[in-house]
Amino acid sequence: MGKKPLLKWTSHPLLDFPQTSVVLILVMLFISIFLFRMAFITWEAPLYFYLGMLFFIGSLITWFIPTTYELYDDKLVIYYAMIKIEKNWKEYHCWYSDKKGILLSTFHRPRRLDGFRGQSLRFSKTGEEKEDLYQILIEKVGTKY
Repeated sequence: MGKKPLLKWTSHPLLDFPQTSVVLILVMLFISIFLFRMAFITWEAPLYFYLGMLFFIGSLITWFIPTTYELYDDKLVIYYAMIKIEKNWKEYHCWYSDKKGILLSTFHRPRRLDGFRGQSLRFSKTGEEKEDLYQILIEKVGTKY
């Protein structure tokens, strides 16, 4: 059997933040109607609608599926439905938090590219894992901003 994680929690933003989810779904509906009118009616090119919706929904898919985080001594494992991501702690050099989670940075100081190169860890609705997570990140990653 594998090692037991130091910390494990699941975040499901669709259920954890219902007001934000309703706004997001309304915005998605508005954008899909706009794209439909542009692609089908104005341009008469339905392929653009399907491609646009695929990219749009694909970029927001993590909001709609539960995400499970497991922190081990040597790595971080993230499960998105059928996708598993494993990252070593050595890849990250600093971290900082906001009200909904933590961003692990591959740089030694916060940079604008952190959203693309770093890894976001979203808290659960209860936030029970915050204190333990902070302690593990101080030990494994180090610098907090």
